[in-house]
Amino acid sequence: MSSSQEEQILSSPYQTFSREEWKALNGHLNLNLSEDDISRLNAVNEPLNTEEIEEIYFPLAHLVDIHLQHYEEVRNTSNAFFQRNQQKLPFIIGIAGSVAVGKSTTARVLQKVLSFLPSKPKVELVTTDGFLYPNRILSDRGILNRKGFPESYDTKKLLNFLSAVKSGITQHIVPVYSHLEYDILPDDIQLIESPDILIVEGINVLQVNSQKGQNNKVFVSDFFDISIYVDAREEDIIKWYIDRFESLRVTAFQDPNSYFHKYANLSLEESKEMAFQIWTEINKPNLHNNILPTKYRADLILQKGSNHFVENLKVRMI
Repeated sequence: MSSSQEEQILSSPYQTFSREEWKALNGHLNLNLSEDDISRLNAVNEPLNTEEIEEIYFPLAHLVDIHLQHYEEVRNTSNAFFQRNQQKLPFIIGIAGSVAVGKSTTARVLQKVLSFLPSKPKVELVTTDGFLYPNRILSDRGILNRKGFPESYDTKKLLNFLSAVKSGITQHIVPVYSHLEYDILPDDIQLIESPDILIVEGINVLQVNSQKGQNNKVFVSDFFDISIYVDAREEDIIKWYIDRFESLRVTAFQDPNSYFHKYANLSLEESKEMAFQIWTEINKPNLHNNILPTKYRADLILQKGSNHFVENLKVRMI
């Protein structure tokens, strides 16, 4: 949705909370994360500190806990009504947003904090990168340069996985994607077993676009119990993307096994130019055509400032 479209909206289904208002909402979570814990949760060029976790993610986990309790109450009431003992099904959280906006960090931190809830739930995290088609298929279809666009994902496989989770199947094998090799690892898998909470993170999780030639009636977001969109101003996301590209150029791209090793010897200026070109040709159209229009399908929107920390939050009214 464009800014002009947003301006035309006279009312909003969201409540908006400033950071100060939001941090006051935490009711009972109190945990101590070590510097090592925070370091492991961090990502390239994405600052993370105890203050951000306590002020943003503690109240967020508290809100999710309220939804979890309601989810359990509805299941118990339904079992009594139907006179059946339906097993407990995983509570699924979807996290969406642009490339380089910090979705993965949000997902990792939320996974960690939710695991400290009083009920000590088992929290698993799956990224939709594992459901990208292998490079050989993308190349055969002439869309390798559109990796991340809706048509680059095996949506049927992703939907089958989520359907299995919500049908009570307790063990699932998920493909694994390597950012180093820029491809699916055919000999590697992620095993998901009986989670209480499943977090599904990816740029495409709120999209409703059907794959070309298909008429999908079911969408990924249909399986979510709560969804989150990580948002930021585009000029900030571009800067973060360029900064991350340069950080990777002097680290991960130096590995001869890296798909992006060809960029390892670029100068700083060349690196910035290449990153901006990739953003302009690939990530920008994907953001505007496929990702950003899904923002208002989310139940909660985290709005980040230029420092990568959350400034305000929008929560869909009930």
